[in-house]
Amino acid sequence: MIRNLAASALAGSLVLPLAVSSAIAADSAAPKRNDGVDLVIELGVGGQVQPRYPGARDLLFAPYPIVSMSYLRLPGLFELGGGPKTAFTIGPSFRVIGKRDPGDEPGLAGTRKLDPTYEAGIKAAYEFNFDPVYGAEVIGEVRGAFGEASGVVGTVGADVIARPIKTLELRLGPRANLASSDYMGTYFSVTPGESVASGGHLDAFDAGGGLYSVGLKASARYEFKPTWFLNANAGYERFVGDARNSPIVATAGNENQFTVGVGLSKQFSLDLFRD
Repeated sequence: MIRNLAASALAGSLVLPLAVSSAIAADSAAPKRNDGVDLVIELGVGGQVQPRYPGARDLLFAPYPIVSMSYLRLPGLFELGGGPKTAFTIGPSFRVIGKRDPGDEPGLAGTRKLDPTYEAGIKAAYEFNFDPVYGAEVIGEVRGAFGEASGVVGTVGADVIARPIKTLELRLGPRANLASSDYMGTYFSVTPGESVASGGHLDAFDAGGGLYSVGLKASARYEFKPTWFLNANAGYERFVGDARNSPIVATAGNENQFTVGVGLSKQFSLDLFRD
């Protein structure tokens, strides 16, 4: 049970806390660090409430790790990060979806059991800081799936950024999620055999690829003491198109999906090369 909870908790939540971003200055006049620091990383742990699987009615709570990188310098090669006013960020994106067991949800009786799916890919963003208080960011992610499901999934979105005080950063913006037909078929299709096995409770359905959900994401980051941060995030996702029309969601699930998480982290600044 603990293993299943941990795997499910990674679904979606890892996209935000495990995104390791490296900012590339777009303005050659942007200030560079001169304090001898070569690497700035952040480590911590949090907990999140989220759907047990895509379309699930019930929620679960389980821990997740927080790992991020905001600065890296390799002497004589390149410098990533450092606080430019306008920056491109890039890093990995991960998600793990836990198993779906018909024994846990009576409405799914007759469908086959789904093992975990693992997703790995890349996340990129372009941030505009208009002044010390306000900014904006456009975001894109693409991941390949393997395990139970295969295919490609992606997210596009944007955030408005506000820093009302030096120690607090707030973000809010829309998201749109897309997936290939083979990935959609795993989680939202119902085969004729499954329909018969369900006693007709679930109609046969063939889900196609494309846009499957839209929603909002929000996050807050508070530095309550130097290099220590309280992180909070919340998300709302609503299925659209074939995902919404699927009997897995319409008959046995919920078209509205919510996540809420909070975590504690500490930032470390390291001098790796002592130049």
